[in-house]
Amino acid sequence: MSYLIYSRQVFPVLIRPHPVVTVFLDSLSDSLKNIAPSAQLTTIQKATLAALIMGVIVTETLNWAAFERRSLGKFKSTRLCWIFRSAKIAWHHMLQASVRNILSHYAIKEGVLAIDDSAKKRSKKTTRIQGTHKAKDKSSGGYINAQTLIFTVLVTDIATFPVGFRFYVPDPELSAWRKHDKSLKKQGVVKKDRPQRPEPNHTQYPTLQALALEMIQEFAVLFPEIAVKGVLADALYGTGKFMNQAAKSTDQAQVISQLRANQRVSSKNSKTTLREYFARQKGVETTVVIRGGKSVRVTMLAARLYVKAHKRRRFVIALKYEGEEQYRYLVASDMSWRHTDIVQLYSLRWLVEVFIQDWKAHGGWNRLSKQQGKEGSERGLILSLLCDHLLLLHPEQSARLKNKQPGLPVGCLIERLNTAALVDTVREVVASNDSEAALESLTRALEEALPTRESSKHMAGRDLGRQEPTASLKYRAQEAA
Repeated sequence: MSYLIYSRQVFPVLIRPHPVVTVFLDSLSDSLKNIAPSAQLTTIQKATLAALIMGVIVTETLNWAAFERRSLGKFKSTRLCWIFRSAKIAWHHMLQASVRNILSHYAIKEGVLAIDDSAKKRSKKTTRIQGTHKAKDKSSGGYINAQTLIFTVLVTDIATFPVGFRFYVPDPELSAWRKHDKSLKKQGVVKKDRPQRPEPNHTQYPTLQALALEMIQEFAVLFPEIAVKGVLADALYGTGKFMNQAAKSTDQAQVISQLRANQRVSSKNSKTTLREYFARQKGVETTVVIRGGKSVRVTMLAARLYVKAHKRRRFVIALKYEGEEQYRYLVASDMSWRHTDIVQLYSLRWLVEVFIQDWKAHGGWNRLSKQQGKEGSERGLILSLLCDHLLLLHPEQSARLKNKQPGLPVGCLIERLNTAALVDTVREVVASNDSEAALESLTRALEEALPTRESSKHMAGRDLGRQEPTASLKYRAQEAA
């Protein structure tokens, strides 16, 4: 039995809804009712969503057949798929309602919005999955066929959780022009003889920056009671338009991003690049506290400079962590802050990367999430993010966070739910009128859940080569003798 407890792959879905899931869906239904009376969940919808959420948590996939196996056949895959696709569930309000529950549960009044994007690798040829396109693979440096997601995560003094997402699809005409233009450049064709850049279709294919601004504006409208202290994003979003609009949407919150080393700046009629400007003087070594706990040694320089691309003055900080050779350049919209406070705030941007890493590992959407069409991708992702919110409202997690104690990681909470699922399933088998049949069903479900992997140690079915002398080469052996 100990093997079953420590191997998450063999846990069956809970036969009846776990109390944590039931409470979560009840509060979610109440929140939906406050948003729109017609959006309240029915009893059948709650029961099905409970099965879907527990299925994602236990199997860490979004796979109807796996859910049916883990439920010992109680929840049919066809029924789950129909509910997911056709039931009149207010999916477009689900994430908003869940975020509102968390804000109310922890009495959150302020926070910081962190933004980042991530790519989900798909097969080379996909015709039914929405929004796939050629994307850069950060791990290999090559290109993959992928879906690109952009997330907005709220970082507070209590908890960190997702509050919004968008799917990004590049303009196909613009992508085709870039590819053709790059090819002509390699052939030596001068610019005037190459086709002109087409006008981008931002209405149908908004940029990553536009999608991020859309989410920031949406959060400010939906949750006006939350004071946004800052907006954090990496260098991709370090444009003047993004910083100006983000500050305006959040009532002039501090917006922090990064600039390139070759960005043109000016100070006292001296025009140069950031790298050249900060190379004029030696950096100051100091200690800063990052992410509210860890003290690290850094080298810093700071100046309020006119950034040419932004057409205005910005607070620019050259920052280098211990062991690094090159500076990174932070840029802040509000110049009334101290440079150390800006660095400490920007260190919270790392938390959105932690969320994405946890979500990819445990959220289910990144494994066997072959949901077709736009609705399939969006609803599957919403379901995955609801699981993340559910874990945040787990009683043990809630008690820790409310008492200012370190929270439990996602994997630890999932193990607790999986253990409870196994115990309840065994209890169901023991209490069954036909315990033998119930045990047989459980055994089959566990056997089907066990992974099948090929061993490279055993050579059965492999070609070991010709292991015998060759008659025409016997004279070689005689020569050696």
